[in-house]
Amino acid sequence: MTDSDDDSTFGQFIRHQREMQDLTMRQLADLVGISNPYLSQIERGLREPSEKVVEAIADNLEMSAETLKHYRPRPAAAESEESAVVAAIRADPGLGAKERAALIEVYEAFVARKH
Repeated sequence: MTDSDDDSTFGQFIRHQREMQDLTMRQLADLVGISNPYLSQIERGLREPSEKVVEAIADNLEMSAETLKHYRPRPAAAESEESAVVAAIRADPGLGAKERAALIEVYEAFVARKH
């Protein structure tokens, strides 16, 4: 267990739902439009997915986004800068869902490397 049980509970819930649907991690990642390592990090509580990724995971696990969001931990105050960038990516009408997810994933990877 990590220090933050909320994070691991959220990830464990996603993993449990994925396994109940008899989906591999790679299959769900492909359906959601994210990388397999990114989904692995979400399931292990190492990464916090964007709202769009949460919605895509919920959709592909055949549950409401609200149900899944119930298990999601509240974002930390330190993520406010990240939220502005992620919000700008999400607001860009020239990007598709997979492009948004890829850009957000790349951005979050760069931010994580700084810490």
